[in-house]
Amino acid sequence: MADAGMLRFHVPEPEVRPGGAPDFSNVTIAEAGSVPRPEISVDPRTIRDMAFSIIRVLNRNGEAVGPWAGLLSSDELLEGLRHMMTLRTFDARMQMAQRQGKTSFYMQHLGEEAVSCAFRKALAPGDMNFPTYRQAGLLIADGYPMVTMMNQIYSNEADPLKGRQLPIMYSSKEHGFFSISGNLATQYIQAVGWAMASAISNDSKIAAAWIGDGSTAESDFHSALVFASTYKAPVVLNVVNNQWAISTFQGIARGGSGTFAARGLGFGIPSLRVDGNDYLAVHAVAKWAAERARGNLGPTLVEYVTYRAGAHSSSDDPSAYRPKTESDAWPLGDPIVRLKNHLIGLGVWSDERHAQAEAEILDTVIAAQKEAESHGTLHAGGKPSTRDMFEGLYAEMPPHLRRQRQQAGV
Repeated sequence: MADAGMLRFHVPEPEVRPGGAPDFSNVTIAEAGSVPRPEISVDPRTIRDMAFSIIRVLNRNGEAVGPWAGLLSSDELLEGLRHMMTLRTFDARMQMAQRQGKTSFYMQHLGEEAVSCAFRKALAPGDMNFPTYRQAGLLIADGYPMVTMMNQIYSNEADPLKGRQLPIMYSSKEHGFFSISGNLATQYIQAVGWAMASAISNDSKIAAAWIGDGSTAESDFHSALVFASTYKAPVVLNVVNNQWAISTFQGIARGGSGTFAARGLGFGIPSLRVDGNDYLAVHAVAKWAAERARGNLGPTLVEYVTYRAGAHSSSDDPSAYRPKTESDAWPLGDPIVRLKNHLIGLGVWSDERHAQAEAEILDTVIAAQKEAESHGTLHAGGKPSTRDMFEGLYAEMPPHLRRQRQQAGV
């Protein structure tokens, strides 16, 4: 019987703290190939249990098994591997550049490369992503120039955003990448609104909303689910559960719901969980959800179960809040290693070719970096013009800005 006396305030606690042994015993992992693949027209009430399981394609032997397998050819998988390898190499070079003072800030994707790289290949031209700061793979996998990305990071004279955005907050309408906002969760409700507008105008384009596990505690997350479910917006609602916000574990934002995917159940939204370190599984689930949206069947909520192996940002030290060896113990492994082993098993890849590809990609990234740095870095070389602060904002410049521009002499 519950104690009828003094109330106790509950604060969720992670399983371990720095100095302890990593413990992922609370992560229940379904056997690869064991989760069924329902028809896209399925009644959400009949697949409620999928919000508590994990869709996996690659088994422990690197084999693709089950009903979600078989959607990608060997060539498409090899391309996906190169995209993830490129993103990881790009990250390493830009993190180093930040430490060298060439840029003020950087955020890595280490361990999460499959989520954005695989998802992008499930979309069609014209679809729009509303990303967070950890989905640069959407650009890499769509062929966006690395030099342009680096110019934005350096805020140099060739920065397409003219120094107006924090480094890594890219924007490209042509590549379906909505401007990143530093205000957490705002992009979620914007994605739903964009999707609703697409439907109102009888267009064929869908939207993809992105959010991290910590930001699901923001009110915009819940508002987005209300509008998406009410109006059957053609949107894929992505939640990247990488286990940690900047310093708090995922249980703080998740609360008592059990999983983040389960948050969608109360809104009548079909909700799936997928192994975020399995390139094949991510692509298959993204394709399923995109087809639902494009078929006027409404939104899908997808939780990607992954792990942030690196720091939250270049300003963060994760050893202050989690065991240093925790990333090594993550039970779903490394997305690049897993896809590499799968391709070796298919006989279309090898350790030697992988090492050669690593060297080739590193050369390509370094060449891009040299070109970007020729346009300037944070403290050296060319910078955006002061006049850029005033241009491209209004069709007709307000009087107070005209006065300020005149005072600035630009």
